[in-house]
Amino acid sequence: MKSRRRSSSLNGSMSSSSTYSPTPDRLPHSPNSSTYSSTTTTSLKSNSGRNPVRIVADAFVSCFTPPETKPSSSNFGDSDSFQAPSVASDGAREKKPSSSNNRGRSIYGSENNSTHRKKAGSIKFTMEDIYKATKNFSPSLKIGQGGFGIVYKGCLVDGTVVANIHDKHAGAEFKSEVRTLEKIEHLNLVKFYGFLEHGEERILVVEYVPNGTLREHLDSVNGNVLDFASRLDIGIDVGHAITYLHMYTDHPIIHRDIKSSNILLTENLRAKVADFGFARLAADIESGATHVSTQVKGTAGYLDPEYLSTYQLTEKSDVYSFGVLLVELVTGRRPIEPKKEIKERITARWAMKKFTSGDAILTLDPRLERSAANSLAMEKIYELALQCLAPHRHNRPTMRKCAEILWSIRKDYRELAG
Repeated sequence: MKSRRRSSSLNGSMSSSSTYSPTPDRLPHSPNSSTYSSTTTTSLKSNSGRNPVRIVADAFVSCFTPPETKPSSSNFGDSDSFQAPSVASDGAREKKPSSSNNRGRSIYGSENNSTHRKKAGSIKFTMEDIYKATKNFSPSLKIGQGGFGIVYKGCLVDGTVVANIHDKHAGAEFKSEVRTLEKIEHLNLVKFYGFLEHGEERILVVEYVPNGTLREHLDSVNGNVLDFASRLDIGIDVGHAITYLHMYTDHPIIHRDIKSSNILLTENLRAKVADFGFARLAADIESGATHVSTQVKGTAGYLDPEYLSTYQLTEKSDVYSFGVLLVELVTGRRPIEPKKEIKERITARWAMKKFTSGDAILTLDPRLERSAANSLAMEKIYELALQCLAPHRHNRPTMRKCAEILWSIRKDYRELAG
């Protein structure tokens, strides 16, 4: 296996994730698990009525995503054989029409932008930089609001777009996220530029990803349906990102909150994993440790049941969440659907039961074509999802294996679809 390396990334439109669930969306600390698909800066109003700027607690500042280069024959996005996730790779699939009508497209900067080219987390920001970027947190630049606070869009002096998240009570999560983001850099992770702690203000400056979250696209928020091929590509992108975190960083990292609202999409529908507030270093295998014992955190519907019952966290907890995500991609449904009849409320359980009984086609998103290619790929994806959702972690595949299988599925899908 290759030696371990590191990487990171984030988005700007805010979407409420799992308002559908009667249980808390993120456990145990997060009233709203939205992520941001534009570069923004959040300022949270405190009960004491202080100046909003003084109340910016944990903040994310999302920044510009550069134009994607043309695919090359060596690009991992189009090759027919699986390769290790690449930090440097920047090619993508063929450009497809954006399902958000280019919402949030940045007119600032390019891939030669000085901020974008710097090492992850290396930029030092001041409050003056943030004030200028957001025009003193101008209401006209407000792009969202959630449990963490208000999200603002802004622009740095070199043209890079910026943004924020997290409230003052998330100090531990903020520090955890900073530590994680500083160590990672990968095409399918939101790039981290830097952060600011100034009194009670905590601001993260990250890459701007202009096209909303995967959940928004599955919900057809902008009126367009995400086709099956794009969903398969997105699954592979996410698989690359998690494989990188588990295998190619200096020390394996467990994300702990893999879900559709934490997957941000570029205008070419390239996926980037965001929100490392719950990320945790994995157990040190060399010392003989097999897991990390820790308080349960994550999102209802995506949580590994073994982790939930034993408090033992491993990389396989991310694999379980990825299995839920695969089902979400195929069905278009949220992990928990409280308005459905009881047997369909837990989407993964319902879909896997239909699959094992030979009725998988009944679970395919009704907005998708019932073609031979879609049906065959759906069956193979469900085979993988069933392994990922195994009750015991020892029976789940590694993320690298998941990515390899998805690559094979995509190869067969393209051949059949013509």
